[in-house]
Amino acid sequence: MTTTSKHQHLQADLLLLLTTLIAAAGWIFSKETLAGMQPLQFIALRFAGAGLVLACFCLLPLKQLTWPQFRAAAKVGCVFGLAMIFWILGLKHAQHLGVGAFLATLGIVMLPFLNRLFGGEAPPTFSYLALPLVISGLALLSLDPSFHLGWGEFSFMLAAFFLALMFLFNSQATARLAPLPLTSIQLLITGLITGSISLLSEPLTLNSSPVIWGWFAASLLLATSLRFLLQTWAQSLAPPSHTAIIMTLEPVWTALAASLWFAETMTSYQLLGCLLIFSAILINRWPAFRQGWLQRKKALEISD
Repeated sequence: MTTTSKHQHLQADLLLLLTTLIAAAGWIFSKETLAGMQPLQFIALRFAGAGLVLACFCLLPLKQLTWPQFRAAAKVGCVFGLAMIFWILGLKHAQHLGVGAFLATLGIVMLPFLNRLFGGEAPPTFSYLALPLVISGLALLSLDPSFHLGWGEFSFMLAAFFLALMFLFNSQATARLAPLPLTSIQLLITGLITGSISLLSEPLTLNSSPVIWGWFAASLLLATSLRFLLQTWAQSLAPPSHTAIIMTLEPVWTALAASLWFAETMTSYQLLGCLLIFSAILINRWPAFRQGWLQRKKALEISD
């Protein structure tokens, strides 16, 4: 591995780590914003605004898009919109933010099976090995006498399903257009869908306090626009296996942030349940971890 390649991979790792930290902070920003703003209204303004910010960086590529390319990007945006509807409802109604973060990552475990359902390759053995851990983790959460799987928790799991579906369609769309215009359209469509439903189901409240608008600005500029820009940049510097390894840390940072900011604590049942779910995620991603480790080992051998 050349010095330049080593520097790029280190830079990508640091950018991805920063991305996961910003994503975790985004849960806090969003939760605070919901104290003074309607859920769907917030998510609509957040993603439409972030989509416009990113569009400023790719105006020419957006103008050059063909109809099939736009349709592929819009398809991703529609599914992402559904995911965000359930995610924000989960954030609004869930009892425990840290537990919700682990439930929202279950899409990683669902993805191989959805891929097979849509005509892809059969799930690897590790995906089947992860299922008992997921079931055990959910069982432990449901057995906790101080915790129950209510509407908020089910919303997070539905969000995980649609996020997995979005990732599947997104992988297909990236073969047709560049990441930045794809992300911009995806966010704008998400804002359009959630905004339309908000107008039909929620009162229009734009008289929130300056503090709420401050949290909203942090959600839009930091947790959405900056996060996607950093993630896109990092993914251009390193192979996908690097992303797979580091991005799994998001629910861990979110749980830690919730414990620090909201003074959340986990019972032994909740802690063990989340650990089992996180173990399932790690097992499911083991092929990517192994690929990344082998790539690094081979590169180091060549450089020596």
